[in-house]
Amino acid sequence: MILNDSIAQETAELLLQINAIKLKPQEPFTWSSGIKSPIYCDNRIVLSYPPIRNYLKDQMAKQVEQLYGKPDVIAGVATGAIGIGALVADVLGLPFIYVRPKPKSHGRQNQIEGQLESNQNVVVIEDLISTGGSSLNAVEALKSQAQAKVKGLIAIFSYGFKKAQKAFESSEVEYHTLSNYEVLIDKAFDTGYLNKEELGILKKWRLDPENWDYTNKK
Repeated sequence: MILNDSIAQETAELLLQINAIKLKPQEPFTWSSGIKSPIYCDNRIVLSYPPIRNYLKDQMAKQVEQLYGKPDVIAGVATGAIGIGALVADVLGLPFIYVRPKPKSHGRQNQIEGQLESNQNVVVIEDLISTGGSSLNAVEALKSQAQAKVKGLIAIFSYGFKKAQKAFESSEVEYHTLSNYEVLIDKAFDTGYLNKEELGILKKWRLDPENWDYTNKK
């Protein structure tokens, strides 16, 4: 869920401005999962734009404090949220760690990189929530491997899939985002990135992305 509509609107507009979010209803992207999608989000691009990354890190840091006070540690989900997570930790003056998708196959075979003590309070930073799998995988690693107390997760953007919502509810993990899919596509329409037909395509895709008929984009 988003906490502030004006921040959600501003975040969506900034992501569109720098093409961190690309909208191509007529030429869909293929995700690693095989899903055909008229939208592609790469929030790592924000790191190349100092004013925008500063805005996002400040807003995420404010939400961390507003929701959870000051945790002991900020954790970023590798690889997309390492950069923004470290920036949020710096704003808050807190230690930073990051969590790999799986343990390394060599060296110390770490999945959690950085110093984390048992029972410390952790807030997880994510760049993007799609199905929720990578985010919840990181949360589970923190809980099972370090007995961390995960207070919640804050992301830049979420597609708002029902699958993700159910997964977070089932795992009893609280999450919030600066912006989301509904705000983004409405902002894209209002600012001329999408026409009415393309807006309809994007709304239909979100209802059932796995079975979307991209050859009949209406």
